[in-house]
Amino acid sequence: MIRSLALVLVLAMSFGCDNNKQAAKADAQAPQETKEAAKVEEPAAAEPAEARETEPTTAPATEENVSDALMNPALANEQAPDQYKVKFDTTKGTFEVEVYRDWAPQGADRFYNLVKIGFFNDIAFFRVLEGFVAQFGIHGNPKVMEKWREARIQDDAVKQSNARGTLVFATAGPNTRTTQLFINFGNNANLDQMGFSPFGKVVSGMEVVDSLYKEYGEGAPRGRGPDQGRIQREGNAYLKEMFPDLDFVKTATIVE
Repeated sequence: MIRSLALVLVLAMSFGCDNNKQAAKADAQAPQETKEAAKVEEPAAAEPAEARETEPTTAPATEENVSDALMNPALANEQAPDQYKVKFDTTKGTFEVEVYRDWAPQGADRFYNLVKIGFFNDIAFFRVLEGFVAQFGIHGNPKVMEKWREARIQDDAVKQSNARGTLVFATAGPNTRTTQLFINFGNNANLDQMGFSPFGKVVSGMEVVDSLYKEYGEGAPRGRGPDQGRIQREGNAYLKEMFPDLDFVKTATIVE
């Protein structure tokens, strides 16, 4: 069970760490062990329709209005403060995370820079599995995402457990973290030994995270949720047409 859950999460990040050609072929080339692991799925729970907004209010980034750092990851290289908070304004409400650099310095630095350049504005919670994780971090503009696909950071030692509410970078293997993140819904301590290193936690608004739309379940081809390869290639246009009920981050800002 431990190995299967970790493999499911690893597979979910694989599109973000392969090149464009590999992403297009990933479904056909998935190893048999990974395909079997995909059978381990978390049950979905219904959401109250009246509480959900289907359209984010922030316009998608274009190549003309993104910052230089959005199009050049090498410029997003500041060291983060020892401790800081980030406020997420979403289509379900707001929540805040607090980051502790001593937990995972590489992850804390990358997250800090992504927030500062506006990377998380108007991006979807594209994989939300009841009792497991809420995953996000694929940019809605494919031209931006293309620049970040190979912008990998080194692994951090796992100093904190994957407890409920912790914020963690997804990975496709050693030293492959880029931009995708997840928030743990449950106490997923089984992920600790697989190298998933929390660097922060939700300190307010966890009920907002709990309310994120889950009905699409696991992503394609294992489930009926979004195909990560298509998100990478087609961006928010694909998500808004095919998965209109997904919740989005409107903005993410450093508050202290």
